[in-house]
Amino acid sequence: MKKSNRQARKKIKKQLIRQTGKALIDHQMIHQGDRVLLGLSGGKDSLALLHLLIYFQKIAPIRFELGAVTIDPQTGTFDPSPLIPYMESLGIEYFFRQEPIMNMAESHLQGNSYCAFCARMKRGSIYATARKNQYNVIALAQHLDDLAESFLMSAFHGGQLKTMKANYTVKTGDLRIIRPLIYAREQQTADYAQSENLPIIIENCPACFEKPTQREHFKQLLAAEAQQNKHLFGSLLTAMKPLINKTSA
Repeated sequence: MKKSNRQARKKIKKQLIRQTGKALIDHQMIHQGDRVLLGLSGGKDSLALLHLLIYFQKIAPIRFELGAVTIDPQTGTFDPSPLIPYMESLGIEYFFRQEPIMNMAESHLQGNSYCAFCARMKRGSIYATARKNQYNVIALAQHLDDLAESFLMSAFHGGQLKTMKANYTVKTGDLRIIRPLIYAREQQTADYAQSENLPIIIENCPACFEKPTQREHFKQLLAAEAQQNKHLFGSLLTAMKPLINKTSA
């Protein structure tokens, strides 16, 4: 590998480590003795977070355990099973759950509700896996772009100031949800995954791609605005901080 390529890889990794570490500290996401279960879809974001958590597990002054869970919704076009041997090679406790979510959605819902239904079912399966295996923290891989999109969707369509929270406890009180990538941009996780040759599983659910979603609309809106305003996401992060800091569901 050429020296310039090595330097570029180190820079990408260093930036993402710094931002993730700051999020972990600012929001006190991981405590001594925590058992952290990562929701691993196989996409660039969750794979990047997997390796960042492995890194912090090695260097952190506290001890915590790390596992991961993948929910296969059995869409027929999305196959995350290559993650099974990959996770085995890393030596991390791993749970691979197959749930007929697409079939259930077809039986009960109409097209524009698929994504919300799928997300809710996946979340329930992740929670159940954590509880069954004594994990008290669930790590999710949403980044700053995701938070900004959710913020605008809530304001434009729900008339509320809401977005995803950094660290909160679910209503039952037995699980905490953390999002260590809240300071990172989507392009950074993409660059990191590419530079590290992570085995990305492409998400190609037919329900998601049949027609444009609200989230995709706001993603494009933000991208267009960011071309004119290089401080856009920094400003949005500042505006969202009171919402991100909430600690209850």
